[in-house]
Amino acid sequence: MAMADTTQLDPGLIPQQVLPDQIPVIDLAPFRHGTLAEKAQVAAKIGAACRNTGFFYIVNHGVPPELVADVYAQAKRFFALPPAQKAQIAIEKSPCHRGWFQVGGENLDPRKQTQNGDLKEGIKIGNDLPPTHPLVLANTPLHGPNQWPDLPGWRAVMQNYFSAMESLGRELLHSFALALGLTETYFDRWLSTPMTTLGPLHYPPQRGHITEAQLGAGAHTDFGCLTILAQDDTGGLQVRGKSGAWLAAPPIPGSFVVNIGDMMERWTNGVFASTLHRVVNASGRERYSIPFFFDPDFATPVECLPTCLAPGETPKYPPTTAGRHLLDKINESFAYHQEKQGP
Repeated sequence: MAMADTTQLDPGLIPQQVLPDQIPVIDLAPFRHGTLAEKAQVAAKIGAACRNTGFFYIVNHGVPPELVADVYAQAKRFFALPPAQKAQIAIEKSPCHRGWFQVGGENLDPRKQTQNGDLKEGIKIGNDLPPTHPLVLANTPLHGPNQWPDLPGWRAVMQNYFSAMESLGRELLHSFALALGLTETYFDRWLSTPMTTLGPLHYPPQRGHITEAQLGAGAHTDFGCLTILAQDDTGGLQVRGKSGAWLAAPPIPGSFVVNIGDMMERWTNGVFASTLHRVVNASGRERYSIPFFFDPDFATPVECLPTCLAPGETPKYPPTTAGRHLLDKINESFAYHQEKQGP
């Protein structure tokens, strides 16, 4: 199937069109502003999506469209810089996994992408903690200062968006709690210094014969608790449905795509689904996306939640912590981090 003049997709990379019930669009306004009954109704819809494909869209989420547009503009501004200038904040220079990684620097499907990493570049922006913060003084992994590019106004826009998305992430965890039969604020005890990461991405055009040997983002499940994704109008996101078929997850104006990560699947004993997805940029043009990864405090115990174990069942996963889980996952995808952490 020809997608552009010089682009040919392997048949296995051509997605099916999604049906409304496969990746539902959920109006978040009644949860944000409604009665307890309205909140419960929205939480039930979110819970159903989390149990099914593990993906859903949200609209009326409260994040101003102007702020989303500003973040895209600033991301494009950074990615347009010469490589040498971007390398001034290379992720390899950071003690806490922050900064720019070059095209191929992340490999989300190393089993199939044996020669190259993902055909994308990105930047990791986390909770910007000073050297005097207790968690930094304790040498807690993944905690510390960001690396900021020398671009006037860039940092302020990213921090404003970071704050807005962290608030939205807390709201979504409230909805998850209700959907799981827990009190709405159940997860709040582990959100003192959450491990939240903003990760703008740039996918160059991919031409020629495209196979699973290199994709914009190889097939993977997300590492953590939940992801909130803004995607531009280029398209290319694909989600594997329960039938095993790959489904297109096209952009919907004004929406975010939300999906469950491995940590939440582990926490819920498999009740919520962490679903394979990938990016195939066969558009012939640049693609940009802005994922936000929302994870709890480093020391959070990740073990089967009380409402996720039926009588007579045993947990599917051994207990761990949020920090240990993320470190293990990062080591699998970033060669530099694996080298830094050692065996």
